[in-house]
Amino acid sequence: MNETPQEHRPAERTRVLLAEDQGMMRGALALLLGLEEDMEVVAQVAAGDAIVDAALAHRPDVALLDIELPGRSGLDAAAELRERAPGCKVLILTTFGRPGYLRRAMEAGAAGFLVKDGPVEELAAAIRRVLAGETVVDPALAAAALSAGPSPLTTRECDVLKASADGATVADIAARLHLSESTVRNYLSSAIGKTGTRNRMEAMREARQQGWL
Repeated sequence: MNETPQEHRPAERTRVLLAEDQGMMRGALALLLGLEEDMEVVAQVAAGDAIVDAALAHRPDVALLDIELPGRSGLDAAAELRERAPGCKVLILTTFGRPGYLRRAMEAGAAGFLVKDGPVEELAAAIRRVLAGETVVDPALAAAALSAGPSPLTTRECDVLKASADGATVADIAARLHLSESTVRNYLSSAIGKTGTRNRMEAMREARQQGWL
């Protein structure tokens, strides 16, 4: 009696969620990662406020998140994923390799931080490494983050700078954040001093450049 050969079953593929607002970049990444034998892109989103819902629906093993996304930043989404989808590893993939972003990503529970100008082979290798329990960070960015130190801004100082981004008046910011106008002025003054700038718009630009916002 001849034995029936066992059915060949491919190894389980790593499920990847991709959050990127630029359609061409998102499509290219999905295509390239899909060519990896052990990976499958199961969800693609273009806005930060869609990340958590997509993760809960598709249960990815890894979420590749851009930082600057419509609706919500990838860093904020990463922090919520840590609470609501703890089995999903987060890898930040961004154009902006800013030391402040790296610190905030690590605080949000990200397992890796890479800039987009690297080859896709490095990205695929990074995905495998974070799944193996490693932390993967661009070496040059890690060195820059250590030398730059933590953000000098408090949470509230960041809040008032963000609220002033659209040219809002002090009264507008106060109403938006449920603070008094004098308190808003104090926070803005402190933020301007800490960033070594001349006004709140310069302070906001400097804070963004450093990755503190």
